[in-house]
Amino acid sequence: MATIAELKQDLSIQSNLMGKPLTFKTTWGIFSPREIDSGTELLLRYLEIKPDEVALDIGCGYGPIGLAIAANAPQGEVHMVDKDFVAVDYANKNAQHNGLNHAKAYLSNGLSAVPKEIQFSTVVSNIPAKVGKEMLSILLHDIHQQLVPGGQLVVVTINGLRDYMKRNFNDVFGNYEKVKQGKDYTISRCVKQ
Repeated sequence: MATIAELKQDLSIQSNLMGKPLTFKTTWGIFSPREIDSGTELLLRYLEIKPDEVALDIGCGYGPIGLAIAANAPQGEVHMVDKDFVAVDYANKNAQHNGLNHAKAYLSNGLSAVPKEIQFSTVVSNIPAKVGKEMLSILLHDIHQQLVPGGQLVVVTINGLRDYMKRNFNDVFGNYEKVKQGKDYTISRCVKQ
């Protein structure tokens, strides 16, 4: 049995995401501290980004999605937001540790603290099952406002939310694409027309 002092030490994850080796420090109390969760891995396997992507990762946790994008978009800019200050702290430490100075994390409830003048080419999120329809409505409308025309929103959800996402993407964006459905998770995508 681990001592309390041992439990308080950072955990470390070595991973290869989107073809780039990345190291993450994590801690108990933030999402999936022991390993990159399978929903995130599925999303990153099917996510297409450009070297100059301006991306937003909503609910970034300790940063695996945002930092994988940053590693593959060296001329880009990556914003990572989370409503958990511990997650934001770890995401910023992980950005520094991996030398990804064009990625930064900050506290925000959805896009509430994201500068309104920034227009993103890609917005991503590993949407929690318990997001709630009100928050999802706010998120989708705010994302639509801040995506460039032709910009993409790509999310991973549990399979049970797939039809819900399809309906909401069609309502707000007028389109929906099921990129990939795995055993437990679905990757959904829409584009701002």
